[in-house]
Amino acid sequence: MEQQIQLNDHNKQEYPPMHTCEHIVNRTMMNLFGCGRSVSAHIERKKSKLDYALETAPTEEDVKRLEEDVNAVIAQGLDVTTEFITQEEAQGRFDLKRLPEDASETVRIVKVGDYDECLCLGTHVKNTSEVGTFKVISHDWNEEAKRWRMRFKLQ
Repeated sequence: MEQQIQLNDHNKQEYPPMHTCEHIVNRTMMNLFGCGRSVSAHIERKKSKLDYALETAPTEEDVKRLEEDVNAVIAQGLDVTTEFITQEEAQGRFDLKRLPEDASETVRIVKVGDYDECLCLGTHVKNTSEVGTFKVISHDWNEEAKRWRMRFKLQ
């Protein structure tokens, strides 16, 4: 008998290419800057923004490298897949702090090839070849908050 998976309701409808790109950007930022995933995100069809907690502001060379690295991952044509595990299995593997208090015992993992995996209920493309080209359109640094905000689009 097949078990029915029970997940929390998802309260928003993302544009799949942009949302998948967010996952790739997050992993790339972690790789380049040793930071965590974005602390704030606003993902939309036309343009999106992500905020990161960093020690110093990225340089223009850093921004160019970010674009190049994200686009290199997109160009690999990686499959985007899902996996269902229990919260207990997720302990130590994922940051569970962002889960709501009433989160279901089963959680959904979204994987972008072998490049990234994280907890997510959102909608995604099936393959990174569907994402398009990532372009940072503006960015700014808040020294007091040690926060870097990046705005981007897909072409």
